[in-house]
Amino acid sequence: MAGKNKKSSKGKSSSSIAVNRKARHDYEIIKTLEGGLVLTGSEVKSLREGHGNIIEAYCVFTGGEMWLLNSSIAPYSHGGYSNHEDRRTRKILVHKKEMLKLKHEMETKGLTMVPLKLYWKAGKIKVEMALVRGKKLHDKRADLKAKDWNRQKQRILAN
Repeated sequence: MAGKNKKSSKGKSSSSIAVNRKARHDYEIIKTLEGGLVLTGSEVKSLREGHGNIIEAYCVFTGGEMWLLNSSIAPYSHGGYSNHEDRRTRKILVHKKEMLKLKHEMETKGLTMVPLKLYWKAGKIKVEMALVRGKKLHDKRADLKAKDWNRQKQRILAN
């Protein structure tokens, strides 16, 4: 019996660490992709405690590599002298072809790359990123209006 429970827990291997809900409101999402993060041991332990924040983070290309800037992982509570910095740049691992394609799209179309979610997948920490275009104020208002109308429709249909 214990073996069956263990296998079923492996099936749902992704659990969310940090979510950037503001990004879905402020940006029009064009394309999403997944990448790995290069982290130190104390950063992983801090993320296990749930101390990650990616609300103000964004991605850049430097020296043929992709980097995550301005993400915050609080120092590990039981860390000693070897604790990490709170807001250091972290390397994102993606395939070279994908990276070059995204870099080209960002440069030609004036798009931005922002992280949407940090999560666990098969024991590794992954970041879901999106290629985005900024929304105007009237676009945000239209989205809120449509969302409110859908809620009202559901209430009417429920009664």
